[in-house]
Amino acid sequence: MEFLSEFYQNNAFWFLPIMIFVARVADVTIGTLRIVFVSRGLKVLASTTAFFEVLIWLLAMAQIMQNLDSVFNVLAYAGGFATGNYLGLLLEERIAMGYLHMSIYMRKNPQILVKHLRKANFGVTTMNAKGTQGGVRIIITIIKRKNLPIATVILRKYAPEAFVTIDDVRTVAGGVFPHLRSQQVRK
Repeated sequence: MEFLSEFYQNNAFWFLPIMIFVARVADVTIGTLRIVFVSRGLKVLASTTAFFEVLIWLLAMAQIMQNLDSVFNVLAYAGGFATGNYLGLLLEERIAMGYLHMSIYMRKNPQILVKHLRKANFGVTTMNAKGTQGGVRIIITIIKRKNLPIATVILRKYAPEAFVTIDDVRTVAGGVFPHLRSQQVRK
């Protein structure tokens, strides 16, 4: 223990700001994920991440409050916060949890688009509607977030002129999803 104490005293100038930075990156990244878990109704994951988020934050704050006289500590705290937000959002994109509600509005016949969406195993519902400029076809699909790039490629190729809205979905029950359909085919 004496070695660690001596090491810290000899290297406090650079060691403490780095530790504060790393702690802030960790707690803010975890906090970003916690918010996603809360919005998806994942109570256990949200509670677990909240515990670690606050634990790390308290440790970082204890150090920053004891060492406010160093501008490097304050900059490390702010830099860690900004970096943690960025990394948290990147990580959340990679995890791609949950579902999306995609509404596609087209004036022309959507048969080709619908055919290719269904070929990619997306469940699709179509309906006629009346828009400001006349008749439109609405195509609705609920997709897993991780499948958004596939749906986007199909949309750009077969309906580049379509008006599209995408919203988060909290829960789903039933329906047609690529993983479900592939399991049904195997049975």
